Amino acid sequence: MESGRLYICATPIGNMEDITLRVLRILREVDYIAAEDTRHTLKLLNHYGITKPLVSYHQHNQQKRGQYIIELLEQGNDVAVVSDSGMPGISDPGTQLVALARERGIYVTVVPGPTACVSALVLSGMNTDRFVFEGFLPKTKKARNHRLEQLKEEERTIILYEAPHRLIATLEILLDKLGDRKIAVVRELTKIYEEVLVMNLQEMLLFFQHNPPKGEIVLVIEGFKGCESKTKVWDVSVQDQVKQYIEDGLDKKEAIKRVAKERGLPKNQVYKTLIEN
Repeated sequence: MESGRLYICATPIGNMEDITLRVLRILREVDYIAAEDTRHTLKLLNHYGITKPLVSYHQHNQQKRGQYIIELLEQGNDVAVVSDSGMPGISDPGTQLVALARERGIYVTVVPGPTACVSALVLSGMNTDRFVFEGFLPKTKKARNHRLEQLKEEERTIILYEAPHRLIATLEILLDKLGDRKIAVVRELTKIYEEVLVMNLQEMLLFFQHNPPKGEIVLVIEGFKGCESKTKVWDVSVQDQVKQYIEDGLDKKEAIKRVAKERGLPKNQVYKTLIEN
């Protein structure tokens, strides 16, 4: 018996209209739909009048349920895999199933659509020429610190996912490990309350300490500027650094504020140093 086909289908990350015609056709044509949360997927299917048998497939059952889905495929059934939002396999279940299907010689294809990480990157206004997607940071302190040490001198734009209840703690550790660089917090992509905030890490931390975050969050972080940044901060005098920023177009007050932030000094101390020299 010829095996069925496995379709990796991207679904909306918020707005129900962000689904391709091809995804809708595949969902109508397959024999089964493997869903991260069947209740969540059922809302999408009901919205478009699609009725299909659903198979629960998430990170806690993917080992056992993956084998069952492979059996369905080997029996000649076509199966579509969807996550709660976006592309399966990107910080969501799906990768193991694709690998297992390929090992068994089963046809696998992707049906593209929305992806939160790329959408957030474009909205952030950060450099899109080169970027790295890191998903969620590790949960344990040791592993998280190790990951950030590896990213400390990453020159590409960095993209992370984060939950609202962990955002403040994450901003704190990012500031500590990466320094006070530019960051974008992108919330509720494609939804009614979509919001994009771009600030330095220190400012962003202060903002969310007074404004508790809500909704799904993507962080887009400016890449490390290399030796040039280190030279500006540590190998030149305060006076020369302020002078350089003024020559770059900042007024004196803003130049002092930036130097104080980059050096971790009080603004009045920077101002005093300028007066004394």
